[in-house]
Amino acid sequence: MGPIYSLDDFLDLLRRRARLILSVIFLGCIVSVVFALMQQHMYQSAEVIQIEQPTIANDLAPSTVEGSSARRLQLIEQQLMARDNLIGMIDKFGLYENASGLRLSEKVDLLRSAVTITGVAAAREGFADDGTISVLTITAEMDSAEQAQAVAHEFANRTRALSATQREEQTRETLEFFERQEANIVRDIAALEQELQAFRSKNDLSIEGSLAFRRDEISSLNTAILALDRDIIAAQLARTRFDPSARAATVKRLEDEIDAQLASLTSQRTLLNERRTALKESLQTSPEIDRTLASFDRRMDQLQDQLEVISTRRNEAEVGFSLEAAARGERLITLEEAQVPDYPYTRSRKIVALLGGMASVIAAIALAFLLDLRHPVLRTARQMERETGLRPVIVIAEAVKLKGRTARMARKAQAAKA
Repeated sequence: MGPIYSLDDFLDLLRRRARLILSVIFLGCIVSVVFALMQQHMYQSAEVIQIEQPTIANDLAPSTVEGSSARRLQLIEQQLMARDNLIGMIDKFGLYENASGLRLSEKVDLLRSAVTITGVAAAREGFADDGTISVLTITAEMDSAEQAQAVAHEFANRTRALSATQREEQTRETLEFFERQEANIVRDIAALEQELQAFRSKNDLSIEGSLAFRRDEISSLNTAILALDRDIIAAQLARTRFDPSARAATVKRLEDEIDAQLASLTSQRTLLNERRTALKESLQTSPEIDRTLASFDRRMDQLQDQLEVISTRRNEAEVGFSLEAAARGERLITLEEAQVPDYPYTRSRKIVALLGGMASVIAAIALAFLLDLRHPVLRTARQMERETGLRPVIVIAEAVKLKGRTARMARKAQAAKA
């Protein structure tokens, strides 16, 4: 401890530096009181929001809102902390009106640092972390208890509104996207059908139907012509097998019947043959037309497959939109509403002043001790013996220089003794 080795040395230090110590303590107490009076009490209010999972399982009615709740809430927090939104909050609640010297940008920074949004992750299922948030806490710190409660409640309301709006907009945009895709594919199918019809008309293919149908018809005509040929041969054979002993009138009648039958069969065969010839001529298409028709068929099949997929996804989007419109999806509900705080969370002014006074006392004693260290002096016989090992023979008391009236009175006393 330098020059202080005992309680007597410490008390002697206090006695010798009493004026300095008291002055420092007095000034420190004044500064502490002023600093305590300048301190602004801060109030804290928090609102707790619970993130409720969809009432209907995703396996039964999947939602079209993708992404984890943590990512969506992060986007909402960024929107809430945007400059325009914070300026609207400042104007609405009249925040920082007492701080007239602050610029608007400084007020925005103060509000941004005064509001804290904290999320608590939900319990994991297995080893995978799906980024689900179970509880969201919004805390506001203000110099007024009412403003702290109002700001926390307003941020919570805007968080719930933004969450519901974003989910509904996302499902609506998804549904509109698939509806537009479906309408585009239907339009492409109609245009392809018109193009195919025009191609068939141009190449004289639309009247007789498709190629497969005409080939089947030719096969049927071949079968019918073959049957007619058998009947004609049978009739011709029957005409040569008349009984020669029969009467001439009977033979004449039978020949006329067979001739009539042959004429009818021949006429039928001629008509069928003409039909078959016309169909064969219509089938004499070029390879380029066949390739074009096959290309039309492939394009139509692709469009039909796309339409089926888009229709399925559009139905799912309609289910997701219905869930969000009926508030059956993920919801943010108030678990604990923000309350007006009863007490500030900052330290009391009395405690601040008391701590400042204690610090002033410590600083005063430390200053006195440092001054003694800068100017070390052996003031007592005990100090001299302790420092040098020599015991002084004579101790002369400190001569105190008297001033003013006290000096004159001392001189008069000495003259009277003389």
